[in-house]
Amino acid sequence: MKILYAITKSNWGGAQRYVFDMAVAAKKAGFDVAVAYGGNGMLKDRLDAEHIRTISLDIQNEASLGAIIKTKKILQKLFVKERPDVVHLNSSLVGISGAWAAQNSNIPRVIFTDHGWMFKEARSFPIRAITWIISWATAVLVDRVIAVSDDELRLTQHMPFCAKKAVRIYNGIDLQMQFGSGERIRSAFPAGAKITGTVGELNKNKNQVALIEQAKNNPDMYVAIVGEGELGPMLEQKIKEYGLENRVKLFGFVPASEAMKGFDVFELPSIKESLGYVILEARAADLSIIANRVGGVGEALDLPLQEFSKEKMVEKTLALYR
Repeated sequence: MKILYAITKSNWGGAQRYVFDMAVAAKKAGFDVAVAYGGNGMLKDRLDAEHIRTISLDIQNEASLGAIIKTKKILQKLFVKERPDVVHLNSSLVGISGAWAAQNSNIPRVIFTDHGWMFKEARSFPIRAITWIISWATAVLVDRVIAVSDDELRLTQHMPFCAKKAVRIYNGIDLQMQFGSGERIRSAFPAGAKITGTVGELNKNKNQVALIEQAKNNPDMYVAIVGEGELGPMLEQKIKEYGLENRVKLFGFVPASEAMKGFDVFELPSIKESLGYVILEARAADLSIIANRVGGVGEALDLPLQEFSKEKMVEKTLALYR
């Protein structure tokens, strides 16, 4: 069986980690696997290290009809060439474009994983209405929708004609994962400092600026922000504006397994979250956690950690391919 995964961006975030984990597991299970992606980020390097075939797509992550049509044409050409048995779509642009393209390409099975519906973002009502229509069209056109939390599952089931297509499969981590010392983080702060840390892509939804504002009002607070993204320059400017260079630091990309033990408290100030891997890793690292209970965060905090094993995620997802 031939499986083609597709995702809009190839930077290293939750959706990309999901695609990587599933592609590696599918290959080990004996499937013929390829991953198509936009951009030129870390996802490709990690897939290359696992000897998984990759396909670069000339697409831009833009919320426009033109971008959807262009991406649809690119994916339809790819589907005709590759002739996969299963197409597994991830992220909004590739989701709607790929679902549309698959209808014209005779793909036997099309699956979309909802990593967080885009209509949940804080935007104007007209924009949210348009993104809801795009999300609904994606769900209608595919065979199955994987929701990564019960919160996302409820949203999907409330879409017309989509209730029976939706299934909840939690994101999963290796529950036996090993953590580094966190020395890279701790060595950047004074000895004995109590460090509040967070890990995630630097974007509006992750809301790292809230930690900078907290540190501004609390002279005893030390903050480590791990991750890369479009808001990096803005966050750096805020730190300088408030004179917090000694207490708030941006570390760029550091694997969560290497960063977690550098924190005393893990904080997740996200305003939109489906079910982040990092909160599961913070639990596995036995950290104190402060988080906004948005999306699937409550489930990630309250349920037994064993519910979020990578083995369960892989087993349940591979079963949908057959």
